[in-house]
Amino acid sequence: MTTPILRARGITKVLPTTEGELAILTGVDLEINAGESVAVMGRSGSGKTTLLGILAGLDSPSAGTVVLDGEEITALDEERRAVVRGERVGFVFQSFQLLGSLTALENVMLPGELKGDADPRADALALLARVGLAERTTHYPRQLSGGEQQRVAIARAFASKPSILFADEPTGNLDTATGEHIIELIFELNREFETTLVLVTHDARLAVRCDRVIELEAGHIVAERMAVRQ
Repeated sequence: MTTPILRARGITKVLPTTEGELAILTGVDLEINAGESVAVMGRSGSGKTTLLGILAGLDSPSAGTVVLDGEEITALDEERRAVVRGERVGFVFQSFQLLGSLTALENVMLPGELKGDADPRADALALLARVGLAERTTHYPRQLSGGEQQRVAIARAFASKPSILFADEPTGNLDTATGEHIIELIFELNREFETTLVLVTHDARLAVRCDRVIELEAGHIVAERMAVRQ
């Protein structure tokens, strides 16, 4: 029997507003197995990004539990959650979130340095070459195109050799052709590193690349199905 790498039970997120409490997520249950790729879909405001943040340990639920790679992250304080994220989790965001004061190489080296890897520079150089940026290592984010910044972000995400990769609308700020290249890169590296992938997207063409699709609506899972390859 396969043990899920990620298990969520009763995930609820409620925020206070001037008009009372607003439920973003209500009683969400899900399991994701190691090596699986899962797309989380839904309209804007359905709770996709909030759910991703809670599953990844970036945010805490109002109620419920998340067990990530054997550790109940919802029972940890922020300091310990940060350690778990650094050791086991990679992130790719729509807005890239590179550090502007660091070069491409320095951005990619950072996860390995924080983990205490033996040679984070060599690892980062290899990853930047893998994503086609061997000639851009000394460039700062402001000197790179959107597609190049996202490739740096992908290299950085895999630099820590994560057990699980969370991607939030990774092509949202890119043109169609660049976005397709980025998606190919994510799936190729995901296979090479044998990483579990959780992908938030509104793009059905992207979702069908995953093994399974989960649909959110108004903070609830309303459908779950195996993806049908085109």
